[in-house]
Amino acid sequence: MTINLRKSDAKEPFTFVFVNAEGKTIVKSENYAQKASAKNGIESVKKNCQDDDRYELKESSNGKPFFNIKSTNGQIVGTSALFADEAERSAAIAELKADSAEAEVSE
Repeated sequence: MTINLRKSDAKEPFTFVFVNAEGKTIVKSENYAQKASAKNGIESVKKNCQDDDRYELKESSNGKPFFNIKSTNGQIVGTSALFADEAERSAAIAELKADSAEAEVSE
């Protein structure tokens, strides 16, 4: 797993994406004004994704399952991609738990 820290021309230009070994996006962030805040968000995802209570399992308007990861204060720190079914979502959560702690940040 790799974490891609990106900068765009947006008003809040910093975002990050957790990408698995196959190149699929697992979790993406909101936009951050400061690079340091985005890095804190990465650490929050790494920490909170280990706790089942931090996952909010959802369904999109088109019926595709996805999840949010919340911090201890209830703020969403990451939102997953949309998955084909609940089994794929569960596999992505397991992969995130297993691989995120050792994931390197790429800028």
